[in-house]
This record gives sequence, C-alpha cells and structure tokens, in this order.
Amino acid sequence: MSAHDVLVAGATGRQGGAVARRLLEKGHRVRAFTRSPQSPGALQLEGMGAVIVKGDFDDRESLDKALAGTTAAFLVATPYESGSIAETRQALAFVDSARSSGTAHLVYSSVASADKRTGIPHFESKHQVERHIESSGIPHTILAPVAFVDDFIDEPDSRAELSRGWLAMPLSPTRELQQVSIAEVAELAALAIEQRDRFLGLRIEVASHSIAAQRMAQVLSQATGHDIAYREVPLDDARGQMGDEVADMFAWFERAGFDVDIEKLRNAYPEVQWQTFEEWAGAQDWSRLEPGA
Repeated sequence: MSAHDVLVAGATGRQGGAVARRLLEKGHRVRAFTRSPQSPGALQLEGMGAVIVKGDFDDRESLDKALAGTTAAFLVATPYESGSIAETRQALAFVDSARSSGTAHLVYSSVASADKRTGIPHFESKHQVERHIESSGIPHTILAPVAFVDDFIDEPDSRAELSRGWLAMPLSPTRELQQVSIAEVAELAALAIEQRDRFLGLRIEVASHSIAAQRMAQVLSQATGHDIAYREVPLDDARGQMGDEVADMFAWFERAGFDVDIEKLRNAYPEVQWQTFEEWAGAQDWSRLEPGA
C-alpha cells in the first residue's frame, strides 16, 4: 500500500481528529488543518507525526496553501460553532480550493438522509455542499453517517443524565434509532482514501446498528454498572432544553428516521470493525460517570 498525502480539515474536532489518527496509524502523511495549532488535539496529532497547518475556512489563501500537493483531502464542517449558513459557506470554499489545487480525491462527511428534504437546517446545509461537490467535477466520495453513538459519553449533558440514572431523549421507548461510532466512520474514510478507485463517485450512508431507546438504557445499565432507566422527554420540553433545531431532528427521528441498509453496508465493507450497540457500550470507559469525574 502506498502512502497518501492527506489534508484533514477539522482535525482537532472529534470526527476529523479520528480520521487523522487512523490515517497516521496506517502510515499515511497527514496535514492537520486547524485554527488552533496549540490546542491539545493538534499537539496530540503532531506527536503522532502529523504536520499541523494553521488556517481558516474563511481564508482562501490558507486553504490553497494547505491543499497544495495533496493527493486526498477529508472534509467535515460543523454548524455548531457559527451556524448552518457559515458551515455551508466554509465547506463550499474548501471544495473550490481542493478543485483548483488539483486534489485527486475529496472525501466529504455529510449526514444520512440529507437528500430527503427533512427540513432540518444542518441536514439541508450538508445537502447543499453535496450538490456543490457533485457539480464541481472534483473526484469525490461522500460518507453520510447517521447519529453518533459517541454522544452518550462525549456530550456533558448526556453524561450528567446517565450519572443521575437516566437516559432521556424525546423518543418513544420502542422507537429504534440507527447509530454509528466515530471510529467506524474514520475507518471507512481511511479505507476510501486508500482505495480511491473503489469509492470514487459513491455516496454511502453509514450506520452500524439500530436499537430501541428503552433497550439502550438496559444495555447501558449493564455496561456502566449503574441503574439507568429510560425517560421520554416531551417534545415541548426538548425545545426549551435543546433548541428548536435539535427538537425538530428528534421529531423527524420519531416520524421517519434513518433507513440505512445496515446488513448490506456491513457486507460491502467487511474491512471495517462494525459494532452493535452492546459491543460499543461494552468497550467504553464509563469511569467518567462516577461522581466528580
């Protein structure tokens, strides 16, 4: 396997960081694009051998410089810092820079069902980026993950609820939710970069398991050693706690939800170590749920 020169955008975030680390572990040359080169995430990647590239999505010159000479690029953008409009603007700028720089393969992380007219702003913004990528002519692969299972342990509010003995979501107890781990998406992204011809032009919706909300609480009780019960949060309460956009997303989960063919995906990409919810939960360090952790 030949090594690739890959620029990873959002390299100090959860998803970009996971992709950068996986590529480094597999022997690729990684440029980590970040606004914060002295952040813990950037310093960790530098210690693993990444070249830290300071830049900003809104600074075209920094994008062009970072992308020059790359064979591949991984792009993930977020609406949670400056909103969906800024997310779209920044992602489009990255795509345009990658195209003009002659990047041979762009791997973009979108969201499953972005093309389903859900009306959820951060789904619609990612669909706009997908359309731009497809019309730009740049060689590309689009990965579209479902909900991230990592949120249960990474998000402070979720950890706090679990520490108090509750798994609380605005979903009916028997409603299933398709999920995937960031590590699984990173593994698939690395595979796409390594096997460019196999993945070119594909849009792949990514999920590893589907599980009912109440069953999640039972599994988490076993995995954490805490008694965790499921509590359905009324949608109106969720609006006050999470904001309209997240509440609307959960309303869509309840009404329609993701519909990835998980068995077909697993069979298509057996190289990825896909996990069930039970396997994922059993592999986590739940010590952060302890009081004071």
